Amino acid sequence: MQLRQLWLTDFRSYPSTELTFAPGLTALLGANGQGKTNVMEAVGYLATLSSFRGAPNDALVRAGAPMAIVRAEGEREGRSLLIEAEITTTGRGRVQVNKQRLTRARDLLGALRVSVFAPDDLELVKGGPAERRRYLDDTLVSRRPAFDALRTDLERVLKQRNALLRQAGGRLTPEIETTLVVWDSKLVEAGEALAAARSDLVAELAPALTEAYNQVAGAPATVDAAYDAPWRSIGLAEALLAARRDEIRRGVSLVGPHRDDLRLTLNGLPARTHASQGEQRSVSLALRLSAHRVVTEATGSAPILLLDDVFSELDPDRSAALLEHLPTGQTILSSAAGLPPGASPELVLRVEHGAVHPA
Repeated sequence: MQLRQLWLTDFRSYPSTELTFAPGLTALLGANGQGKTNVMEAVGYLATLSSFRGAPNDALVRAGAPMAIVRAEGEREGRSLLIEAEITTTGRGRVQVNKQRLTRARDLLGALRVSVFAPDDLELVKGGPAERRRYLDDTLVSRRPAFDALRTDLERVLKQRNALLRQAGGRLTPEIETTLVVWDSKLVEAGEALAAARSDLVAELAPALTEAYNQVAGAPATVDAAYDAPWRSIGLAEALLAARRDEIRRGVSLVGPHRDDLRLTLNGLPARTHASQGEQRSVSLALRLSAHRVVTEATGSAPILLLDDVFSELDPDRSAALLEHLPTGQTILSSAAGLPPGASPELVLRVEHGAVHPA
């Protein structure tokens, strides 16, 4: 899987620009605030139709423009690939793959895969459970796009169930209980399936975590990962019954995969509270590298690596170790501080004042 060219029209800071990428490593260099991350974001958007920075669609459209257009040409499994996305400030934009319009956003998933390494990845370790759940679910979808439907079903069920619990107003009437039983069955079906998929994924990731950590940290250590879902010991149906009184009182769903966590330990101690910041960064890099490996093995094609200014947050030793152990395939990196030692890009692009040109 490779991208050859990218065209941006009214995307973020770019009125209009065209970029060409190398098959191996392409480096985007420039001062902060010049638009390097915007290029990365555009590539990521074509993979998921969302911003890896968490920005809403209207923030992706250049100020004063009615819409943005992101277009990329590349190759997948030996065949030409053309993806075109129209981003509007309101409503749904249009997406085409090889000139065929897609009716659903999820139909795009799998056409282009990316692995994003960003400075905010530290939150995977020191942040709350939601970041780690998103990491697991994004990896599941990248490996097998059909999981997006399961994730969407769970979100829909939880939204409806929470609305019912709020409607109850702290009282479990016969009518509320009858409707709650219906939503409970739907939550059990979707929740058990998603939790099982996450647990299986963690079992695949775990063996690679220690190896990846030792590669980037430069010091031997043991990293363990476990899917933390206490309700699985009795099953979701029983857990929901046990929590019903508290859920009615508080008006929110308290049990299920939306409350689960990925427990990470370094040498047997919780990485979130006991690891140093340098060790936490190494764990977060190990998580990304392990996910990239799992997706590559499952799909037979390496996702495009996007390294968005990660070297600004790494010491020289970790930067060199990451470069040394980058997986094979296409990589696009950005840096405001020049190229880190050991980087040998095939192509260097300079980003200045909303323009991109060869260095």
